[in-house]
Amino acid sequence: MAEIDQALSLTDRGQAVQLMAYLAAEDVVFPGLPRRDQAHAHRTAERVAQLLGRRSVWHTNIDGLSPGVRGWSPVTRHTFDGVVAGTGEGFTVVLLQVGED
Repeated sequence: MAEIDQALSLTDRGQAVQLMAYLAAEDVVFPGLPRRDQAHAHRTAERVAQLLGRRSVWHTNIDGLSPGVRGWSPVTRHTFDGVVAGTGEGFTVVLLQVGED
C-alpha cells in the first residue's frame, strides 16, 4: 500500500478529466491507437468529475500526456499502467488501465 501511495501525486480536476478520458479511450501500450470513442470518453469523464463535486480530490500516477512523452510511476506489476482516482460527495472512483507489450 505504501508503494502505491508513493506512486500517486495530487492533480487538479481538469487534469483528472483529461487523464480519465485518455485512459478510457487510448491504449497505454500503443498511444495513438484509440480503443473507444474519444468524445464519448471525455463526456463521461466530465460527468464523473461533476458527480464527485467541485471539492473532489484527485490523484494519478501519470505525469503528463504530451505527444510521444508519457511519464508515470507504476502502481502494478504490469509493464504499463495508468490510474486516476478521485474522492468526493461520499464516493471514490478509480480508473486503472494495465497493459503488456
